Amino acid sequence: MIRSVVRGNGAALPRRIMKNADFEGMVETSDEWIVQRTGIRQRHVAADDETTASLGEAAARAALDSAGMTPADIDLIILATSTPNNTFPATAVEIQNRLGMHHGFAFDMQAVCSGFVYAVATADLYIRGGLAKRVLVIGSETFSRILDWSDRSTCVLFGDGAGALVLEAEEGAGAITDRGVLAASLRSDGAHKDKLFVDGGPSTTGTVGHLRMEGREVFKHAVGMITDVIEATFGEAGITAQDLDWFVPHQANKRIIDASAKKLGIAEEKVVVTVDLHGNTSAASVPLALSVAVADGRIKKGDLVLLEAMGGGFTWGAVLLRW
Repeated sequence: MIRSVVRGNGAALPRRIMKNADFEGMVETSDEWIVQRTGIRQRHVAADDETTASLGEAAARAALDSAGMTPADIDLIILATSTPNNTFPATAVEIQNRLGMHHGFAFDMQAVCSGFVYAVATADLYIRGGLAKRVLVIGSETFSRILDWSDRSTCVLFGDGAGALVLEAEEGAGAITDRGVLAASLRSDGAHKDKLFVDGGPSTTGTVGHLRMEGREVFKHAVGMITDVIEATFGEAGITAQDLDWFVPHQANKRIIDASAKKLGIAEEKVVVTVDLHGNTSAASVPLALSVAVADGRIKKGDLVLLEAMGGGFTWGAVLLRW
């Protein structure tokens, strides 16, 4: 059977680093309060000349370099983002143009923090369906543009950045030992919309709006939803948590990551945590964490890796792949 194999990965972060202490003159908070409740110590914040498109382009070029490919080799670009450069066209086509790519096709995917996981699963379907041989999957966000900087419950949580993977079709045996995407499970439930949303949009207010969140409600649902979709993915692949080499979760909150891993029986030393460095970068979170673990030598060719995310909607999902 056809597998979607990772050929390269890349990342890009804004120049400016904002430490927890930088918030102390803006809202009533402290480094200790933020670290204790979230595990976040810093985040990157985009300057005026850094956008979702420019960060996505930089991550894409890094992933192509890692894969030893050029834009000419790519058939499809899927960009996961909730912070596009424009209402339309899709920011994916702007990145396509920035890369000098005038063939193939490109589109945005909107599933908030789950966007990159959704995009990888979607790319896998295009590859296995024969509509693309090589896909550039990008997660890029500038959440700093939609934050209410006077709301201490949300403004300290999020950061900006981008990450990308190049996936390529390769013949596999149909076994768990194959490289590439092995299983995926995606879910959503719109009944939870009001727990995490942006209070604006073209069809309602005609404005961009600001992010609003009921933090306790999100936390209450997160662990159960995450473990449910991961167990479904394990069942599809016929494995257990003990078979994993690495767990790369969405980097929203260290307490959610720890509780989810514990409930699933995933050993702490197998969990990739970068929330302290990046904060919550929404759809960029998982590929940024992947880039750190690949760069420092933890994730190696042949490793069994589980990706997981949950975001507004609610949306949530998991993808199992062999690196």
